[in-house]
Amino acid sequence: MVVLLTGGMGFIGSAVVRHLLATTDAMVVNIDKLTYAASPESLGDWLKSPRHQHLPLDICDTAAMRDVFTRFKPARVMHLAAESHVDRSIDGPAEFIRTNVVGTQVLLEAAREYWQGLQGSAKAEFRFHHVSTDEVFGSLESADDAPFDEHTRYDPRSPYSASKAASDHLVRAWQHTYGFPSFVSNTTNNYGPWQFPEKLIPLVTLNALEGRPLPVYGDGSNIRDWIHVQDHAEALVLALMRGVPGATYCIGPRQERTNLQVVQAICRTLDRLRPDPAGPRERLITYVKDRPGHDFRYAMDPSGAEAALGWKARYDFESGLEQTIRWYLDNEAWWRPIRDKRYAGQRLGGVKA
Repeated sequence: MVVLLTGGMGFIGSAVVRHLLATTDAMVVNIDKLTYAASPESLGDWLKSPRHQHLPLDICDTAAMRDVFTRFKPARVMHLAAESHVDRSIDGPAEFIRTNVVGTQVLLEAAREYWQGLQGSAKAEFRFHHVSTDEVFGSLESADDAPFDEHTRYDPRSPYSASKAASDHLVRAWQHTYGFPSFVSNTTNNYGPWQFPEKLIPLVTLNALEGRPLPVYGDGSNIRDWIHVQDHAEALVLALMRGVPGATYCIGPRQERTNLQVVQAICRTLDRLRPDPAGPRERLITYVKDRPGHDFRYAMDPSGAEAALGWKARYDFESGLEQTIRWYLDNEAWWRPIRDKRYAGQRLGGVKA
């Protein structure tokens, strides 16, 4: 089986590539144009596997996408390529619209044209899996509100979530209008090894190691549901193989934490694994001006996906966080050049602290 995957050098995409190559016999065709957050190193030895081929292409390039389908004839497509950082979307929304909306439309059309030319079982078994986020559902306004599920109405609040909502709608429109065999999965905040250090957990971990301030938006009460990237990758591959056209799969771990609780947990774990002579790292917590339009809470009810896919998250937050922090402690050779040359931990999002 040939699996065409977009964004396979990114954080979640690379975890999916590793899992596919390790657990299946699939040939993985990996489209990734290698933007700032891409990391070929995240594939490890799999990067040179004879069952992996990287194509440094732009998903907005119509001719290139058509050519990929013609050349490789995939049986499954998983679309992960996206601009994904909310703060960057506030600073520059145009690139999010281009990649997340226009890129999805281009890929959908190339895939539909290819699918329409298939015959028999190849056409019947073809699937297009679009990977999305819980942020498209908007904000839960209290800790007591029922979590999101497959029936939650869309209410995106940021340029990023609006662009992902638009791409989700395109995928569903192609399925409804053309009978195209596509489906969508939505998930919660991911964390784990190889995550680019603009995101909360690696940013706070590396700042704490260097004795720098640990920025917390507002009062730190905003709540997120945290899934380990390996759990997410396993669910995505199961969905890719078992997904039903027109379906939605809400993938989550039931591991809600406030942002302040996450930062405090990082501090405690680092204090135990690598004590700071200057004292407990919670002293570095710094409250900064909140992000514009900051959603209060995201949470997912994964019951439907668990039943449909035969899957359940294995990592609890504490053990997953410690495994992640240990990885960053052991892999300074990966993150140090990023901190020195590509992203030094500066505030993004159009608001100065």
